[in-house]
Amino acid sequence: MLFNLRNLLNAATLRKSSKQLVQHFRSGQPTQTNVNLKGRDLLTLQNYTAEEIKYLLWTASDLKQRIKDKGEYLPLLQGKSLAMIFEKRSTRTRLSTETGFALLGGHPCFLTTQDIHLGVNESLTDTAWVLSSLTNAVLARVYKQSDLDLLAKEASIPIVNGLSDSYHPIQILADYLTLQEHYGYLKGLTISWIGDGNNVLNSILMSAAKFGMHLRVATPKGFEPDPNIVKVAEEYSKEYSTELFFTSDPLEAASGTNVLVTDTWISMGQEKEKAERMKAFQGYQITMQMGKQAASDWTFLHCLPRKPEEVDDEVFYSPRSLVFQEAENRKWTIMAVMVSLLTDYSPQLQKPTF
Repeated sequence: MLFNLRNLLNAATLRKSSKQLVQHFRSGQPTQTNVNLKGRDLLTLQNYTAEEIKYLLWTASDLKQRIKDKGEYLPLLQGKSLAMIFEKRSTRTRLSTETGFALLGGHPCFLTTQDIHLGVNESLTDTAWVLSSLTNAVLARVYKQSDLDLLAKEASIPIVNGLSDSYHPIQILADYLTLQEHYGYLKGLTISWIGDGNNVLNSILMSAAKFGMHLRVATPKGFEPDPNIVKVAEEYSKEYSTELFFTSDPLEAASGTNVLVTDTWISMGQEKEKAERMKAFQGYQITMQMGKQAASDWTFLHCLPRKPEEVDDEVFYSPRSLVFQEAENRKWTIMAVMVSLLTDYSPQLQKPTF
């Protein structure tokens, strides 16, 4: 018994110390930067500073230009494998991660609930230990944020939040990259969220102010974001001198904005609430009429999949809609996350303006 206990303690110590042991790969002369994310988890953008989030976007822009525009081959993840745990189905998260990881020379392994039941047939702790010995990182798309937190606590490899009921950080990275590409900057932009107080909004609340962006939020009464998350967002707003405004009136939230954003009104697991939610969200559809309240250069974002009651066809398929560019950028941003957490790579191209 004493021998087994000693082995467990030694293994725990080894896992903690090995969290930082990740294979090196450099390409060209790295740009000078003080940011080093190697070995980190990405559970929520609350855990990342403004400079660290900007670094991820810079890396995404760098990879996109070098691989897509210049046709360079960058096997930055050669010899590495990624466990992809999906309790919730997804088109963009799965394809962007699988194709992006493979494009960089790595091997993604897709695991559904038919392959792995977190905490059911095997404890989360045991799963974290096993995956740490077989793969280099885990991307998990789950229901409970607490499952991700426990995986990160027990694993010796980076854990990335592919979506939880609380946060969707990798979606927001794609949103910000899209806005930076379109406007040429982020600081000073106003984002208006028109919809449910869900995980996507929570991730915006945890990050927008760090770029100097203002945020106006309209949610129906009873569908507001988590008060604890709002409290943190209010502290960020004060720290970075940005506007943070909440209302239940969509037109008031849209006033003077640069970006109109919405998402599904009925997330996975909320299907039984459909009738109640459809009634509560009446008047929340994004239309050109609503756009008249916004700034003249307003654009539209949606993480997809989209339903017509959330945004009408006139807006969704208009030049103001950036949704398909946004979807593509899911790939470049998740590639940036994986490269940053698993290698020593630094962006080679000039840092964009944020």
